Amino acid sequence: MKVPFSPPDMSELEVSEVCEAIRSGWITTGPRTKEFEKLIAAYCHTEKAVCLNSATACMELVLRLLEVGPGDEVITCAYTYTATASVTCHVGAKVVMVDTAPDSFEMDYTKLADAITERTKVIIPVDLAGIVCDYDKVFAAVESKKHLFRPANDLQRAIGRVMVMADAAHAFGAQRKGLMCGEIADFTSFSFHAVKNLTTAEGGAVTWRNIEGIDNEWIYKQFQLLSLHGQNKDALAKTQLGAWEYDIVSPAFKCNMTDIMAAIGLKQFERYPQMLVRRREIIERFDAALKDLNVEVLDHYGDDHASSGHLYFVRLLGKDVEYRNEVITEMARREIACNVHYKPLPMMTAYRNLGFDIADYPNAYDHYRNEVSLPLNTCMTDEQVDYVIENFVEIISK
Repeated sequence: MKVPFSPPDMSELEVSEVCEAIRSGWITTGPRTKEFEKLIAAYCHTEKAVCLNSATACMELVLRLLEVGPGDEVITCAYTYTATASVTCHVGAKVVMVDTAPDSFEMDYTKLADAITERTKVIIPVDLAGIVCDYDKVFAAVESKKHLFRPANDLQRAIGRVMVMADAAHAFGAQRKGLMCGEIADFTSFSFHAVKNLTTAEGGAVTWRNIEGIDNEWIYKQFQLLSLHGQNKDALAKTQLGAWEYDIVSPAFKCNMTDIMAAIGLKQFERYPQMLVRRREIIERFDAALKDLNVEVLDHYGDDHASSGHLYFVRLLGKDVEYRNEVITEMARREIACNVHYKPLPMMTAYRNLGFDIADYPNAYDHYRNEVSLPLNTCMTDEQVDYVIENFVEIISK
């Protein structure tokens, strides 16, 4: 029996909608993308959402909207994928990393306030594995250092403090304390990449909370300009009678979502509630099977939170990298694909070249050295779930 790690969950609904998009003659950004944006905004309880070609583009354009650049600092966690930090490099600002907490995959909130300086403009927490971070603690740290904030433009002045942007690439559909992921942080970026719960093959979306004194339509328009070469009319607007003429207001970027991508997303969205239910079923079966073993797993569901169930982390307590890698290899021999989330950024060449040293992030390394991610996807049958459990338990019990 083969168990892939995260294949895309596609149905004839997606196939049919993509065919309809192609037949419509409108395959780039158009009516389906606009419809998808409205659905996402309503789902996240925000007034607006913007769909782009990746969560990375979403995060970078938020930084550019805020005019973050050289001389500024952006704080994030050492335990994440490169996109969370690379966007800061793209805009010329300085990446500042905080270690994880000793008992958590989230950043150490007790160290967050100390990392905030007069140069800090943004904090990017990571909703890892689909679990929403403790934003109460993030905002408390921000408020404690509000006196240091030095706004550089009208938008920064309207916010009046360091801005919090969630890297929620894993967390579309997650909730915390009665709030949807997407309405908690100032800005939130989602990923719809092929391996995500809800996919558009490539793609992402950004939502934001209302900012006093700033018109949401203005923010939406800025994202359109930044993602379409700074062109003041998109292709859909130019189709209106006699409306061919346009202006280029800035030499911006090209990272829009297409209607073919949105077509996939629209049908994925219809199926998404059932997908979340299935992910929870699998997670609860994993939890029950592992509860008496010497491992640690994430708390995906509780009285005040519900995960999107994107990834299933297992820490092999007391074990090292070599043991963890052998477990993954042995699972692969049995045709079960596992993974590691993540190798901390200070261990990567690009970030070592920026001066980061994993020795300064001992908790991140401690979590990495014995973490293994089990396959978790909505294409899995009950038989495949049983097969994963039986083999994993046998291997780590030897």
